[in-house]
Amino acid sequence: HGGGDSGHHRTHPTAFTVPRKFKMAAISASMSLSAVAKAKTVRASKRTAVKCSAAKPAFVEKVEKAGKAALSGLAALTLAAGSAQAVTYDELQGLTYLQVKGTGLANTCPVVETGGSGSSIKGGDYALEKFCMEPTSFTVKEESAFKAGESEFVKTKLMTRLTYTLDGMTGSFKVGSDGSVAVQERDGLDYAPVTVQLPGGERVPFLFTLKEFTGKGNTSQFGGDFVVPSYRGSSFLDPKGRGGSTGYDNAVALPAKSDADELLKENNKNVAALKGSAVFNVAKYDEVTGEVAGVFESIQPSDTDLGSKAPKDVKITGLWYAQLAK
Repeated sequence: HGGGDSGHHRTHPTAFTVPRKFKMAAISASMSLSAVAKAKTVRASKRTAVKCSAAKPAFVEKVEKAGKAALSGLAALTLAAGSAQAVTYDELQGLTYLQVKGTGLANTCPVVETGGSGSSIKGGDYALEKFCMEPTSFTVKEESAFKAGESEFVKTKLMTRLTYTLDGMTGSFKVGSDGSVAVQERDGLDYAPVTVQLPGGERVPFLFTLKEFTGKGNTSQFGGDFVVPSYRGSSFLDPKGRGGSTGYDNAVALPAKSDADELLKENNKNVAALKGSAVFNVAKYDEVTGEVAGVFESIQPSDTDLGSKAPKDVKITGLWYAQLAK
């Protein structure tokens, strides 16, 4: 008012403002931590799994880091956030819903801090439980810009929220007397739709999966093939109402060329499953708990838009975790 120097200065917003949802997530996480730290006893008797005490400085520090990551927005913007907040299975089971909410921990796999190498796995038939795969990078194979250049995998930008980790998978893990390994995946949350963006702006959707994985190798490394289902189901209708098992057979809005050859792939929807391959390296094995962990690399096809376009090769690398039970 008036013109002058009234002593009131208008503050300007900074270049980056923390979203309200990240503030609330960090506040709730810090409030939960303070409440747990002040508690005199831990109600471990009400929990079936082994719980960790919130009084452990290292554990509290891990969850505080998770809250800070949520506050800064890094958990939703980068894949590296998961490794920064890595916790063990017991520590993760000891957290309440409010302590996990908004931190990104639900999208991570547990880590194994004790134990030896995979060579210490004894022969026998094991049940593969709580099998988890946490991607840390997605790259897509693109043709070289140069005429004589070779195709190469290029880095991408993740467009999906923190919902891309596979978890709770089950199967069998058989170890022979000679150290050979045969792995079979059977059930669980073994698929997750993901979309990444190439440097040029093109978005590549794909179904990150490990369905029906059958692998062979040894206790240090094993690999095999798996089934990649169609990104969309047969009942999905495109903008012209065409689908695999329902909808129109052709482009009704284009009567003169509804059955033209160039529209053949668009009219005839294909939901056939494709194949992918993965290799797993065993880095840690705890004989006491049966926990095993390591790194993996998977190559699988992207979405084909129900058969209308050629799929791209997507390479996924990351961390994996599982429990072996007799």
